[in-house]
Amino acid sequence: MSQTKLSVIIVNYNSSEHVTACVKSVLQCAPEVEIIVVDNASSDHSISLLESTFPDHPQLKVIRNQSNLGFAVACNIGTENAVGEYLFYLNPDCMIYEGTIPQLLNCLNEGESIGMVGGRLLNADGSEQRGGRRTIPTPWRTFVRVFKLSFLSKRYPQLFSGFDLHLQAVPERSIEVEAISGACMLIKRDTYEDVEGLDEKYFLHCEDLDWCMRFRMKGWKIMFVPDAILTHFQGACSESTPVIVEWYKHKGMMRFYRKYFRQQYPGILMWIVTIGVWLRFSLLACYFYVRKFIRWIQSAKA
Repeated sequence: MSQTKLSVIIVNYNSSEHVTACVKSVLQCAPEVEIIVVDNASSDHSISLLESTFPDHPQLKVIRNQSNLGFAVACNIGTENAVGEYLFYLNPDCMIYEGTIPQLLNCLNEGESIGMVGGRLLNADGSEQRGGRRTIPTPWRTFVRVFKLSFLSKRYPQLFSGFDLHLQAVPERSIEVEAISGACMLIKRDTYEDVEGLDEKYFLHCEDLDWCMRFRMKGWKIMFVPDAILTHFQGACSESTPVIVEWYKHKGMMRFYRKYFRQQYPGILMWIVTIGVWLRFSLLACYFYVRKFIRWIQSAKA
């Protein structure tokens, strides 16, 4: 399959040098693809570095938003400006390799019912990253995770199993999964028009889970491609604002639950899950603030 019909859509926000490295890896692997970088009003040097590295590059288009519109909105803006038959959504802190795109394209075109494919995300140390292949985090699964009941999965695997599949052995071939990560999603334009774009009421996080839900509700299969490998330097775009990122992550999860599961679960369980989610956010926020305070004391002493 020719890669000239492929548009790579990258949403950038203060990713520093990562977005330049990401674009460079794409151009090295597939120099003929269209690359659209949608910048959400970054305040760092990421876009100036990108443009100085690739001045007047014919395959690269940068769209500058005047404010941070969120990940979903920026992805949809990128799609509206793309011309490719295939749409590849890639995080700016990712690096792809020579076989990544061909493997994804081959899988996507293996069957008419396949609507979305994603690759195997690796951490910087080479280990498989959480989220690249997963089940949908239903309120019950989240309840199990928040209250650490997964130890019961050995006896009752159907009831207490988690939603991260990266702890399982890497499959030998592409497999169908319930969800993949928004850091790496490849779809066809026809499928995009059928399902429509990402839900713009999510600002950051959980919009990928929402999209996977909508793909599956429309009858499209989602595939995990183990041989399509990429490194994801997770958190590179949010190191300076971890509490804000966690706020949007937990807020997005609550929207996801209300949208899809409010009518399916007893009210008491939804309340318990809600309390658990916000309790988790509170603990994380305290951790980040304490860590920041300790670092400030250490720098003052130095």
